[in-house]
Amino acid sequence: MTTGPTQGEDGAQAIACDLGVTAGAAQARRWLQLGSTAGLGRAETEDGVLIRFRDEPAAERELRALVAVESDCCRWARWQVRRDGGELILDVRSTPEGAAALHEMFRAGQPPT
Repeated sequence: MTTGPTQGEDGAQAIACDLGVTAGAAQARRWLQLGSTAGLGRAETEDGVLIRFRDEPAAERELRALVAVESDCCRWARWQVRRDGGELILDVRSTPEGAAALHEMFRAGQPPT
């Protein structure tokens, strides 16, 4: 993890995370916990990931709290929570390089870091 967003040689924002090691590990544990208690599935898309959760108040609060952190530390991606078909959907999108990072971050059974 880096200490802040950086720009590549072409001026595009680099694929990096602002969280330090300790905060990143805590964030990863929270994602794993949410996934184990309310997760319904995930799918990789061309430009990111879609992750489905039970539409429950506690799950929504935690999902939105996690997304608030991610939106700040991983500004190279667009983080959106919406409802669809009685489920909460986390829709995360980015550039092709960012999408590859998102695929890795949210691999089944792996905590995002």
